[in-house]
Amino acid sequence: MDARLNQFSEKMEKSVDALNENYATIRAGRANPRLLDKIRVDYYGQPSPLQNVANISVPEARIIQIQPWESSLIKEIEKAIINSNIGITPNNDGKVVRLVFPELTEERRKELVKEVKKSAENTKVAIRNIRRDANDLFKKMNKASEISEDEQKNLETEVQELTDKFIDKIDKIMEEKSKEILTV
Repeated sequence: MDARLNQFSEKMEKSVDALNENYATIRAGRANPRLLDKIRVDYYGQPSPLQNVANISVPEARIIQIQPWESSLIKEIEKAIINSNIGITPNNDGKVVRLVFPELTEERRKELVKEVKKSAENTKVAIRNIRRDANDLFKKMNKASEISEDEQKNLETEVQELTDKFIDKIDKIMEEKSKEILTV
């Protein structure tokens, strides 16, 4: 691959990474601690990531257990979970907070698959925008006589191949996540 394409390849890779991050926070009926990644808890006046103030474990397939390092944080953790809109009501026994994930209804699974497809489509648009930026740069370089027309065509072909590769990758990731969500 041409060195001039590296920056565009890295941007495309970051778009795919962002999609994977997004998918990790979509619950698919099973308890996934990554669902809590974006939750911040008020810890002595500082919004801190939940992982920094508690031990998070998955004792059963549909339960996440959160054990705060200080029992005084239980109320703050419950408040942060409720405010996060993950759709699960926390329970506590004074020592730990438990999130029990109900079975997803067929309707909810279909909604989640739609969300997954929409995210994938948005990522594809981002990839195509990166391709457009690359092609615009190559046209400017050609006009400024920095590269020949042949070099421009070759670079545009390579960036198209790169785009196709990432679009295929996005489709595979989307299919896997959809399948995971629809599996009962």
